[in-house]
Amino acid sequence: MHANVTSPRIAIACGGTGGHLFPGIAVAQQLAARGCRVTLLISPKDVDQQAVKSASGFEIVTLPAVALQSGSRLAFFRGFAKSFFAARKYFKAHPPQAALAMGGFTSVPPVLAAKWSCGAKAFLHESNTIPGRANRVLSRFVDCAFVGFSEAASRLKSRRSQVTGTPVRPQFQPREVADARRALGFDSARPLALVMGGSQGASGVNELVLRALPLLAKSVPQWQWLHLSGPNDAEKVRAAYRAVELTAVVHPFFADMEVALASADVVVTRAGASSLAELAAMRLPAVLVPLPTAADNHQLFNARAFSQSGAARLLEQKTSSPEELVRQLRELAENTAVRSTMQAALAKWHAPNAATEIAENILKTLNGATATAPEVGAMKHNPGFVA
Repeated sequence: MHANVTSPRIAIACGGTGGHLFPGIAVAQQLAARGCRVTLLISPKDVDQQAVKSASGFEIVTLPAVALQSGSRLAFFRGFAKSFFAARKYFKAHPPQAALAMGGFTSVPPVLAAKWSCGAKAFLHESNTIPGRANRVLSRFVDCAFVGFSEAASRLKSRRSQVTGTPVRPQFQPREVADARRALGFDSARPLALVMGGSQGASGVNELVLRALPLLAKSVPQWQWLHLSGPNDAEKVRAAYRAVELTAVVHPFFADMEVALASADVVVTRAGASSLAELAAMRLPAVLVPLPTAADNHQLFNARAFSQSGAARLLEQKTSSPEELVRQLRELAENTAVRSTMQAALAKWHAPNAATEIAENILKTLNGATATAPEVGAMKHNPGFVA
């Protein structure tokens, strides 16, 4: 690798879920603004293909998906090899100087291909408190690991780690609530609750909210609902709102999440790190329902970190009741003091310069300079980042 690279090509492997893709796009935007040629490596999944339609200024390359599932290890290794060789073939014509993995097994083959076939500098970003298996494996081979939570660094094997927070796209910032509601076709004067289960929907969140709808229809009939159900439950969710005569708009997938978050008084959501970073950026009070089947139960640890700092409320899917959900939602939406306290706690979690720090440190590594972003432990003044 040559020093003083003036217009490097950077590959960012960020496919598989919105939690990997959207932070990757945020970093890509910062790199492109600094004159880099950026390639986004994504999966064939619909969430990836839909999300990149609005991404401009980057080259988009779709690689075979890789997923480690119980009972299908042979298929996994075949997919891994197929993705590795597809990436290597692409890199022969378009060699990157650096490659960044945003998490998930989809990101491992192309980053290793870039490192081993092109001599590229390798990096990863881990957004969760508990690193995923893919990043734990990949961390042995990277030049630097960027982490969203300081406690994640000790669980990685990288030679260097830096606490940056989780990147959020620049459009995620507080805005006028009434304008956002009107943009979505809602009454600007009536309260609005948002329900979302992540980029692909979540049946567990859907079921919890649907069980609470009769109580909500009695106690807050004036509320409006924006429910992002995922593709499998959309019709069932629409029917449930109609049955209790609540004003609701249901979408299987919704691209303009910054508008959705800006329109809401309160949200019910999973606890993926990317979603939490967006909530912090928007200062939106939330009831978190962690995905109980998430690898190493990492969403529960994410949610606990937020709830213990006062930045969200935590309900576990298996033990929560409709009555408790209704109580939590009403308090967060209607109690001004509670809302203000939670919004102040959310502000401490927001890392507005995360994408900038990652981009600049990649470029400094390419140019042979010493990175200057905070080392692990340097953010302990911020309660959100204390291990």
